Amino acid sequence: MVGASSLHPRLLSSFVGDRLAQSRQPLAQLFHYNPGRKHISMQLSRTFSGLTNILFNRRNNLDEVPDGKRKCLRPGKLSPRRPVPNHIKKPPYVKTRMAPGIASGPEVHDLKGIEHMRASGRLAAQVLNYAGTLVKPGITTDEIDEAVHQMIIDNGAYPSPLGYGGFPKSVCTSVNECICHGIPDSRPLEDGDIINIDVTVYLNGYHGDTSATFFCGDVSEKARNLVKVTKESLDKAISICAPGVEFKKIGKTIHDHADKFGYGVVRQFVGHGVGRVFHADPVVLHFRNNDGGRMVLNQTFTIEPMLTIGSINPVMWDDDWTVVTEDGSLSAQFEHTILITEDGAEILTQCEA
Repeated sequence: MVGASSLHPRLLSSFVGDRLAQSRQPLAQLFHYNPGRKHISMQLSRTFSGLTNILFNRRNNLDEVPDGKRKCLRPGKLSPRRPVPNHIKKPPYVKTRMAPGIASGPEVHDLKGIEHMRASGRLAAQVLNYAGTLVKPGITTDEIDEAVHQMIIDNGAYPSPLGYGGFPKSVCTSVNECICHGIPDSRPLEDGDIINIDVTVYLNGYHGDTSATFFCGDVSEKARNLVKVTKESLDKAISICAPGVEFKKIGKTIHDHADKFGYGVVRQFVGHGVGRVFHADPVVLHFRNNDGGRMVLNQTFTIEPMLTIGSINPVMWDDDWTVVTEDGSLSAQFEHTILITEDGAEILTQCEA
């Protein structure tokens, strides 16, 4: 078990940036460890967003998932990093190869900024919609990444994940038990898989962030219901958003809906402010909580619940990105970037009919 004194600096920066340096708590007091268990949990303020809980939880040696009908995911081979033309504007973190973490302050926009957010959100939605049409048995996640990458740069935008904290690809592809941050590789999709595709584009200095879970071939009713309820939980959460609404109501809405169907809600990964920076305040928790903060007019942020059939405990692969459920059970996710308006919330990453 890795102790608190053995923090990997790059990993830490990938999740909380330089916020750790601002903590008044000694590192040893941030961690709670029970001998004999495989997980370390962290007691952090909302500033840290709980993302680092999974830094030390490594992949269990599972060969088959609980239902015995499919094999657990295994890493495939990675293709070389795809180039981006020099004329395309790149986020500042690309040069440093460091993830900046969650920036202080909300993303609140003037009219020009709102139009830029609408444009980046529209493109992200179009790319995601196109990526979903590619999902079929036999296609590799690397081929999906290639198509997504090309469509983004063809539209004069930069694929935000590429180079973020060293992430090697232009999109996240999370299959079956993968909760999030799956790296596209040589593994072909199989009949019955579910896959979350997470697209973020950086267009004219603004990020648009969205994801959806797609069916590959003949998917079980069990998996279909998980995906359906996850999408419903996002829709319900968006419906309660408006100026002055407490952020904690998002978590309650999602958690209440998941509970009706016996699904777990992953806690370590969160929604976030998005706009001129990839990740900003607020930290949007998807489970019941008592955090403060209220939504303000012209603010943009993501809501991105991750629901599971079984364990909500995340385990990280040795690639330092791929996060899977501890027991190999299925996980699904949906995400939108929204804008708080006078009347409620506008979904910026929704494809126009």
